Amino acid sequence: MDKRDVDAIAAWLSEKGLEGEGEIALLHGFCERCQAAGLALGRAIVIIDTLHPIYEGRGFRWREDDSDEQPLLEFTRDIGGSTEGWQSSPFYHLIQKGGGELRCRLHAGETAGFSAIEELGAEGQTDYFASVHLFAPDAILGEMDNLASRWTTAQPGGFSDDEVAALRYLTPLLGLAIKSASLARVPAAVVETYLGRDAGRRVLAGRMSRGIAETLHAVLWFSDMRGYTTLSETIASDQLIPLLNDYAEAVITAVHGAGGDVLKLMGDGTLAIFTDSDPAKACVAAMRAEADLRLRLAALNQRRSDAGQPVSTIYLGLHVGDVFYGNIGSPDRLDFTVVGQAVNEASRIASMCRSVDRHVLFSPSFYELLPAEEQAKLVSVGRFALRGVGRAQELFTLDPELVAAGDATEVRGG
Repeated sequence: MDKRDVDAIAAWLSEKGLEGEGEIALLHGFCERCQAAGLALGRAIVIIDTLHPIYEGRGFRWREDDSDEQPLLEFTRDIGGSTEGWQSSPFYHLIQKGGGELRCRLHAGETAGFSAIEELGAEGQTDYFASVHLFAPDAILGEMDNLASRWTTAQPGGFSDDEVAALRYLTPLLGLAIKSASLARVPAAVVETYLGRDAGRRVLAGRMSRGIAETLHAVLWFSDMRGYTTLSETIASDQLIPLLNDYAEAVITAVHGAGGDVLKLMGDGTLAIFTDSDPAKACVAAMRAEADLRLRLAALNQRRSDAGQPVSTIYLGLHVGDVFYGNIGSPDRLDFTVVGQAVNEASRIASMCRSVDRHVLFSPSFYELLPAEEQAKLVSVGRFALRGVGRAQELFTLDPELVAAGDATEVRGG
């Protein structure tokens, strides 16, 4: 590998970094170009933290032997989990030192006391070069404060000094391109987590101006916890957040699993929508989510009861109507959500669950769109005047006999 090779690889990294090439493609393309230039890389890994509710960091791997090893590693947030493995790693050692590099000539038996490096030598690698680059304080985003990389070779005698110098020069350029690609993923993760999938994508697509909205015909899901106010006043404060998380997870998982989109979490309440070019299919999807939710709640309440924790259930109102979907707020503080009379009606229907002692209620407009086989699972609970709604409505619920027999769980159609 001579200077022309190094310059060509550096130019390729700059070009692909600006184009937005993905992390795996960047690493693999880099390693292949190094090999073509005579730098006999054997294995490589690059790790960078991320800003994500589930994943703490991501790692990208390459091997010259094209093994079945997965090129992507995703490190989950294991609160309270063991950190022994990480704290005994070379990367942790370098981070604690404030960055820098570590080289071990494996062919000469050097391991720096790390079992992970010793294992690489036992697998036929002859040299090891690792580095950690720390980000400046103003460049840190959340926990994204460094980029770590590791390179090995299996060639006899290990890396030459010129090859190590080339890696030392090129790794920051590769790291900059990978950091750019990783940062590009952060906004999507953040907005989809806090706004919902569809609203998040619309915001990232540029729908950020106040007043931009569209009329949407949708199934509206409005749910909240039974007895939440009493529970919040009687249970210990350190049990409240886990309680909310458990029931919110059951609701959100059921909604997402059926293709719905959660727009807003309001304390113990959840607002979600289901859309489809065929409104009947959206109704069937919401029915499927409701059936899944009941199964999840049964398992959740059993687990919490066995652990001596307070239990609850979910009241749910399902409605169909036209809503305004878009940006609402001030010029510099917006919320991307749905508003309109149909949203108010869905909320009122959910509130009626307490009065009629039913876990789920369906509006007449929802009922009328269902296929006949799904309508057959519902029964009327009567006509009710909903607060803030001009006319009384006939509401429906799942047939208690079918629920008791377990025949209301399977949802067909759609």
